[in-house]
Amino acid sequence: MLTAEISRTVLELPPEDRLELARRLVESVVEPASLDNAVKEGLRRIEDVATGRVAGLSEEHYRAASR
Repeated sequence: MLTAEISRTVLELPPEDRLELARRLVESVVEPASLDNAVKEGLRRIEDVATGRVAGLSEEHYRAASR
């Protein structure tokens, strides 16, 4: 299966399954014990937004905040 085909298939998965797959992929290239705290925090924040625990910013609010 080509990468593009895998990507299309994976993007059809429910968000929770995609998050689990993303976590596993990151851990497959970086030893879990050596994951940098910033990477762990980034994954946690992505999960928080994706699962609705935290509301994300709209593009308009993001652009306004980054000026």
